[in-house]
Amino acid sequence: MKILVCGGAGYIGSHLVRELSTQQGYEIIILDNLSKGHIKSIPKGIKFEKADIRDKTALERIFSKHKPDAVMHFCASISVGESVADPLGYYENNVAGTIYLLQVMKKYNVKYFIFSSTAAIFGNPKEVPIPDNARPEPINPYGDTKFVVEKILAWSENAYGLKYICLRYFNACGAHESGDIGEDHDPETHLIPLILQVALGQRESVSIFGDDYETKDGTCVRDYIHVTDLATAHIRALAYLIKENKSQSFNLGSGEGYTVKEVINAARNVTGHPIPDKVEDRRIGDPAILIAGSTRAEQILGWKRKYNTIERYGLQPYSSTFSWFLIGHWDQRGQ
Repeated sequence: MKILVCGGAGYIGSHLVRELSTQQGYEIIILDNLSKGHIKSIPKGIKFEKADIRDKTALERIFSKHKPDAVMHFCASISVGESVADPLGYYENNVAGTIYLLQVMKKYNVKYFIFSSTAAIFGNPKEVPIPDNARPEPINPYGDTKFVVEKILAWSENAYGLKYICLRYFNACGAHESGDIGEDHDPETHLIPLILQVALGQRESVSIFGDDYETKDGTCVRDYIHVTDLATAHIRALAYLIKENKSQSFNLGSGEGYTVKEVINAARNVTGHPIPDKVEDRRIGDPAILIAGSTRAEQILGWKRKYNTIERYGLQPYSSTFSWFLIGHWDQRGQ
């Protein structure tokens, strides 16, 4: 099967491509505008098209040229704070861009769609860990754009016979075990790389946005999933969709979480660096606790996390340098 991976040069997309390329029976085509992705993360031999999903003419050219059988979508803008400051930009990219993609899929009769969604659609959850059947109530534009797309997918199945799987998760972390690719956002917004940038001398301190939440130490609790585990879940979802031809939505979570202070303290223990922190005001749209369960994904997809503790994410003692699990460009290769 020919698989079009939209956003395949980005963080999660590039790890998906690495894992999918080891599987038999798939031909991969990457579509990416390289606004956040990196050309160096694309393996040799993988077909690449530089394009934006908001460019419908480019999409039609790519679909006509490659004739994909399925689409995996990782092209969303992902910062909660940025979405609050620029909601129109987020709806344009995350919603309008996905609509254009689905319209071209419909024209070329492509029926399978794997959507990288988010557990942020649940807002402030009433039950933790968040079950798969929780009621979506997003509290920021980012989460709402993903929820809007999920609704569009459901209506598109009803109207056009599209088959899809939505995978909802929180904080992706870590890097490929080869060390060739990892987390490299510009600007960086994810907690673990920000913490290690302090230890690397690239910033003076790490910010803690609010220490007065109703949690064990006053800081937000978040769910962390290793990026390779996420890639494996997407591959299992694709195989399930092709075999069963049945649309589904799954949460991908650890069922547990760590406070911001716990992650910072773990990094201090690993690096031996004091890693100064600075408490700042809460960010608009930040829930206190976000932890997802993954019971249905485990039962139906047979998905099981390989990296299942914070130590397995890379927070373990080592002698000479920072683990590639934590940050992909620790050796300054620019990946």
